[in-house]
Amino acid sequence: MATFRYAIVDVFTDTPLEGNQLAVFTDARLIPEDMLQALARELKFSESTFVLPPEQGGHARIRIFTPATELPFAGHPTLGTAFVLGTPLQTPEVRLETGMGIVPVRLERAEDRVAFGRMEQPLPRIEPVEDAGELLEALGLERSELPVELYDNGIPHVYVALRSEDEVAALRPDPGRLAGLPGALGVNCFAGSGTRWKTRMFAPSGGVDEDPATGSAAGPLALHLARHGRIEFGDEIVIRQGVEIGRPSTLHAVARSPEEIEVGGSAVVIARGEFRL
Repeated sequence: MATFRYAIVDVFTDTPLEGNQLAVFTDARLIPEDMLQALARELKFSESTFVLPPEQGGHARIRIFTPATELPFAGHPTLGTAFVLGTPLQTPEVRLETGMGIVPVRLERAEDRVAFGRMEQPLPRIEPVEDAGELLEALGLERSELPVELYDNGIPHVYVALRSEDEVAALRPDPGRLAGLPGALGVNCFAGSGTRWKTRMFAPSGGVDEDPATGSAAGPLALHLARHGRIEFGDEIVIRQGVEIGRPSTLHAVARSPEEIEVGGSAVVIARGEFRL
């Protein structure tokens, strides 16, 4: 019988049982390849990570799985894994090897615990969504207040701007229609002004009808807002997400330039367990 240990982390919150859930398998060296997806499916969190020895000069290599598929990069799994590893490593920065390269996560401590982290995100590829009509229909919308564009930093995200935060809260998308759309894994609907924004992210094709907090989407959102003149490059925005599904989350994001994107937030380890298989 093999034992596979994991930690459960609530990410993009400092309050247990809020934020986005994450399972971190802290030593995945002996987990069989065909069991990685099965474990992520068993837990049913939006993502689970599996920590492996580094290969490119980082502190560790991670593999990231949703309940349905493996991802080259994702935000809350990277940040949450850095929180789990940061305490034993006792280093101000944890460098994690992902499918999109090494992602550095700077850690800020309060007394003897890690309290906040900031990760430098992979730069996204940007392309317009030429025909957004079917997407808007699946969301129950008639238009987007900004151009509908796709940003791909390892996860392809599409962005749809609404007029108000109340409109974002009132969305009732059709998960079946969204899952059938080609191209994007995540559909992000947002509204706000200045440094405060509200967003909801739907990814039914990845096994996640709605995500409580999407770090991989937060950085491109800051870039999208700066590119279209809603904020300035260098402005740090605060994003609220997850309220509608009972997992309120807070994300910090800044596009310092088109070539430098950073996303930050808190996390809290709430449980540890093990599979005996």
